[in-house]
Amino acid sequence: MKKLLALLAATTCIGTAHAQEIKEFNIGILGGENAQDRMTSNECYRAAIEKELGVPVKLFTPADYDGVIQGLLGGTLDMAWLGASAYAKIYMTDAKAVEVELTKQNLNDSTGYYSIAFARKDSGITSMEDTKGKSFAFAEPNSTSGYLVPAAELTAKYGPLDKFFSEVKMSGGHEQTIVGVNNGDFDAGVSWADGVGNWEDGYSSGAFRKAADAGLVDMNNLVELWRSSLIPEGPMVVRAALPADVKEKVTKLTADLWETDKACAYGVAAGDAKDFVPASHDMYLGIIEARKLSGE
Repeated sequence: MKKLLALLAATTCIGTAHAQEIKEFNIGILGGENAQDRMTSNECYRAAIEKELGVPVKLFTPADYDGVIQGLLGGTLDMAWLGASAYAKIYMTDAKAVEVELTKQNLNDSTGYYSIAFARKDSGITSMEDTKGKSFAFAEPNSTSGYLVPAAELTAKYGPLDKFFSEVKMSGGHEQTIVGVNNGDFDAGVSWADGVGNWEDGYSSGAFRKAADAGLVDMNNLVELWRSSLIPEGPMVVRAALPADVKEKVTKLTADLWETDKACAYGVAAGDAKDFVPASHDMYLGIIEARKLSGE
């Protein structure tokens, strides 16, 4: 009996040790800009995590948000920076799939951002009322600032959007919306920004800042029409089943990134920010409820 117990104990220890090892680490990057730009912006981050963990680290840039969501749910992705609505979908599908670790803190100390409606300055559209009967672009159904929040708030104010606008379109991502409005493909649309700093810079961080930094648009040619209520910044999540030491190493490296490599942090944050700070599930309860009500 003692030999059997010893054998069982040894087997358990071997199993536990094996469970604490990983052979690779996969990071999902949400859509919003083209895949190559997403890879470039996060390459330094990938390399830093690879050095810290000592295993190959790969970036994955699915065509849509759901690719990252399903990767985290299915265990093929180990971490991602999510929007609040994407996190809500994961939580509603499997509450134990991921753990919330960090979020972005803006230069003004807030941990929130805005959905901002905009149009071309030369369009003659200067307010949301002017968009009545015009084509309007959202990003995609799993985007918080690109669909969930603005659709809910604009519907509450103007009624059914398919009756208020001549056409409601899904552009496929924030970059596509910004470029599409700039090029005249849509009369107006929504994207996101922290609202800190100047409009002509694309504010301090967000999709407008990324587009302006990339030279895709001149913000002086666009005009802000409306902004949503404050939305909680999305979380950095890690797959719950990962070994504790892996989760701790990745979280600490990310939390320290503004101090250790500001240029790299700028790319991860989609612009300038103050820090990456601890976050919790409770920060997203309102978004989870909103997503439930939307039926998405």
